[in-house]
Amino acid sequence: MSRSCLEVGIATLLLMVVAGCGMVKSVGTNPKGDELTRLEALPNYKNGAFENLAERADTTVKHNLLFRRRPETLRPSQPLPWVKTDLKTLPDPAPTVVWFGHSSLLIKTGQGNILIDPIFSNHAGPVPGLVTAFKGTTNYHADDMPPIDVLIISHDHYDHLDYRTLVKLKSRIKMAVVPMGVGADLVYWGFDRKKIIELNWNQSTTLPGGLQITATPAQHKSNRTYSKENKTLWASYVIQANQYRLFYSGDSGYGPHFKQIGQQYGPFDLALLECGQYSPNWPWTHLWLGQTAQAAVDLQARLLQPIHWAKFEEANRPWNEPIEKLLPAAEKLNVQVNVPRIGEPYTLGDAPKQTAWWNFDKLTL
Repeated sequence: MSRSCLEVGIATLLLMVVAGCGMVKSVGTNPKGDELTRLEALPNYKNGAFENLAERADTTVKHNLLFRRRPETLRPSQPLPWVKTDLKTLPDPAPTVVWFGHSSLLIKTGQGNILIDPIFSNHAGPVPGLVTAFKGTTNYHADDMPPIDVLIISHDHYDHLDYRTLVKLKSRIKMAVVPMGVGADLVYWGFDRKKIIELNWNQSTTLPGGLQITATPAQHKSNRTYSKENKTLWASYVIQANQYRLFYSGDSGYGPHFKQIGQQYGPFDLALLECGQYSPNWPWTHLWLGQTAQAAVDLQARLLQPIHWAKFEEANRPWNEPIEKLLPAAEKLNVQVNVPRIGEPYTLGDAPKQTAWWNFDKLTL
């Protein structure tokens, strides 16, 4: 049974105090000195912080998360089904994608291994036990990963930039590509600055193996403490691997940037798009019901794979509501959807995975 909302609230307040005092290494650090001066010269960094393309005032009435009724299905009733895959022997004629729950992904290509927003420490946050992973999502670890040609980080929130995971992976990561300012955290945690590439929106880098990675806009925010927001950038990514083109959304609310990215960089063979954690408490920083399918249309994506769900309890809604609502919206818009189980590899060009493994009452695996 998950802890009560009141317990979570108290733990959150304690975390705010500890993080504010700089007592937790995993809190990281914001850019300082020459690095900060470099950020201040960027066109999307104004008045001491990064800005979205279209700033939106949040006038929504906040719901009190401490006392609001929690759905009985906020967490799965049993461990999620998963597949054990040897990640070191994946095929690579076409990109093969392995999803580990939430937004963590390994992509094997003929030009190198890509690891995106890995979190294998089984909780999201600097303090263990605050936001715990669902049962069935904790079977992959840093030691299971092959050599990583490039680590991609979308932004600095704890459920995407995980200190404990990255420290364990550090020795097998050849290069890291991150949004502007996020390199400060990696250097603070012992990464070699020469192995970190920071990108602003619409900047690209080509790695030695030929992979081309472009940072593209997202509609979100950044912070690892509650007092300092948007000191580092957030981004989505376009990944070009030989003739294949993939899109990774990171965290992003819906906006015209999806159509702009589709026009400039599309069409895409696969779009990995967030479909969970929406809330009236943050109405424009995540995709809402139906918007994930529309974003796939805007991007000109041939195939959609939903991410940012099925691992953590971060919003007050049934854990599998995102996928239950996404599928009819995607069908209405004629969008093909791929929904593999955790750890189940999918190779581009194969038939999409569509077994409803999240529906425990109607499915026997």
